[in-house]
Amino acid sequence: MKHYTFLVFLFLIFISCSKELSFENETFEKKSKIPCKTDCPQIRIDIPVAKNIPIVADSINKKIFSVIKEIVYFGEKPLKSNDYNMLATSFIASYEEMHKKFPQETYGWEGKIKGNVEFRSDQIINIKIDHYTFTGGAHGYQGFRSLLFNAKTGKTIFSGQIFKNEKEFKAFAEKAFREKYKIPAKSNINATGLMFENDKFQLPQNIFYTEEGLLLYYNSYEAASYADGPKEIIFPYDEINKYLVYQ
Repeated sequence: MKHYTFLVFLFLIFISCSKELSFENETFEKKSKIPCKTDCPQIRIDIPVAKNIPIVADSINKKIFSVIKEIVYFGEKPLKSNDYNMLATSFIASYEEMHKKFPQETYGWEGKIKGNVEFRSDQIINIKIDHYTFTGGAHGYQGFRSLLFNAKTGKTIFSGQIFKNEKEFKAFAEKAFREKYKIPAKSNINATGLMFENDKFQLPQNIFYTEEGLLLYYNSYEAASYADGPKEIIFPYDEINKYLVYQ
């Protein structure tokens, strides 16, 4: 009996150790019940959900949810739930509340969120969030968000933490950025119409690990006007490995 119990114990340990963190995309959709002919308000959230290793997965999933909430939640009261269905419902509810107040001025709202595992190694996991929202005005807003996680712990890695010396990499990146966008080395970084804050080059808010290399991605308004669109530059890893903490 003791021998049998020991074998069961070993089997459970083997199963536990053999589990690997995995991701499965889940989709959440909601539409307004207010009658409409065109541009009917709707939201679709298609997002990767981490599974199998609870502690690691919970950390990743909570961060992803908090970012999606920043993008699509317009309620006045804090949303305490971590449920995507409730988040999608709140988006439509915000539209319907606005429609009641301004029935002739409220255009069809739209939210589209698509997430995927952009990059994964033994050290780092990069989730890419492609998002578009329209809540009235001349146009909607589309952008990308980069979420970086420690592959072993699931804890968030901030962009500044991926560099051994951020200042050195920033100088390297600025030189390459100027060359790509034909900005003279000795001129103001905004000399050709860019919109860097305080007229100084900055690393973007979103940095992606990709199969081709490290991508610096500036969403619209971050470094240029909406009309000029996003700006980006990619660095092959063999050129910048000396700057990186995580590879």
